[in-house]
Amino acid sequence: MRITLKQLGVFTAVARYGTVTRAAQELNLTQSAASMALADFETQLGCLLFDRAGKRLQLNDLGRQLLPKAITTLAHAEGIEELARGRGSQVGSLKIGASLTIGNYSMPPLIATFMREHPESQLTLEIANTSNIITSLGQFELDIGFIEGYCHAPDLEVIPWRHDELVVFAAPTHPLACRESLTETDLADAEWVLREPGSGTREIFDNAVLGRMPHVKVLLELGHTEAIQRVVASGLGVGCASRLSLRESLDNGSLKILPTPFWNLDRQFFVLIHRQKYRTFGLVRFLEHCFVNC
Repeated sequence: MRITLKQLGVFTAVARYGTVTRAAQELNLTQSAASMALADFETQLGCLLFDRAGKRLQLNDLGRQLLPKAITTLAHAEGIEELARGRGSQVGSLKIGASLTIGNYSMPPLIATFMREHPESQLTLEIANTSNIITSLGQFELDIGFIEGYCHAPDLEVIPWRHDELVVFAAPTHPLACRESLTETDLADAEWVLREPGSGTREIFDNAVLGRMPHVKVLLELGHTEAIQRVVASGLGVGCASRLSLRESLDNGSLKILPTPFWNLDRQFFVLIHRQKYRTFGLVRFLEHCFVNC
């Protein structure tokens, strides 16, 4: 059996995009060349790796088992080429995923300082909610992920990173903002503007609050912290978000933190890496950089 890197490249690209056409475009191949490489690969293995549904190709169970090995093999081959060209100690390209608070507030300065130290590096950042980052890492669409919620995916290594604090906030004109102290009863009658289910912020809020105050009045669910801040600043409801994301609004006085000592809203940020992910020189260096500068 002679499996080629071209076949592995087509296989991983089709697994990523779900169509031969998109995979061929990514690899700068004709569609017929990509189709032939995939067909030859499956013929050599003596089995199909995808379920066909029209033009869409979905990995079957065997394909999912082979994908990590194919990605690792390609990464090793790329490392050999880099070493031969004298670039074995260079970062290369990295695909980074981060949930919204981390992606908008923590990751940009980290990426900026890393790229100043490694000007040859090519970094891309995908910002999505925690559940989407976990899914993308599981499908090897990202090299590394940073999340603000919990991860229970057995294929992903979960590494504690930074600490963070969620705070409850309102507009200065909101009736609750005029009080020096609050009780859970006061907040039980409040209308809430919260992040959407699936976000790390919402998961922490639900875990901390719903057990003690199960009947929360959720007025709006929004996908971005900035949108929540604007709605709350207009006087509509109260919100909950990372203190990190509220710096500007607190400084300009458009929002005010409400005291909630009866809730534990502390949380941990985590780094995620697929357990079968080949750790390139660049990935190791970026991981080290994030911990040194945390």
